[in-house]
Amino acid sequence: MKTLEIIGFKRANLGKQQSKDLRNESFVPGVLYGGEEQVHFYAPAILFRDLVYSPEVYEVDLNIEGTHYRAIMQDVQFHPVNEMLLHVDFLQLQEDKPVKIEIPVKMVGNSPGVMLGGKLVTKLRKLKVKALPANLPDYIEVDISDLELGKSIKVNKIKGGDYEILTNPLAPVATVTIPRALKSAQMEEARAGKK
Repeated sequence: MKTLEIIGFKRANLGKQQSKDLRNESFVPGVLYGGEEQVHFYAPAILFRDLVYSPEVYEVDLNIEGTHYRAIMQDVQFHPVNEMLLHVDFLQLQEDKPVKIEIPVKMVGNSPGVMLGGKLVTKLRKLKVKALPANLPDYIEVDISDLELGKSIKVNKIKGGDYEILTNPLAPVATVTIPRALKSAQMEEARAGKK
């Protein structure tokens, strides 16, 4: 898993006004939990860019006034109108404690349905998994080399590693849809076959 460093500063006042003042100065308030105590901090908004606006999952080296914490981003809040980053929650990683996190899906292989003119539609871009920090994958591979026209791959068909997939096993991950032109051609063939 890739690592990203975020340098932050402890917060003394936790009120709404101080949070608003921090945001006006281009800082983002955050909290780290999962350890012995919660750590409230703030960090420059620019440091969150690669973490928040990326489909990849990062392990974060949270450097708060010289104290380093291994963490993952657990939740992020945006302003509903201007999409400004409002708050970030981190979960401290501990080697012996499993964590739940969403991992991106990566399609591998060539679908026969796509080769016949179908369109690959990704239904789930991430899957929720539970694993020890050392076993967290960068992404989960989904093999689409058997995916025919009009068929789907469900979560229960994905072979896991040293992690447990928590997403609903019957949820489709990817589907090959039949385009309208191909449907009408198939209907014409079916009508011609009946005559």
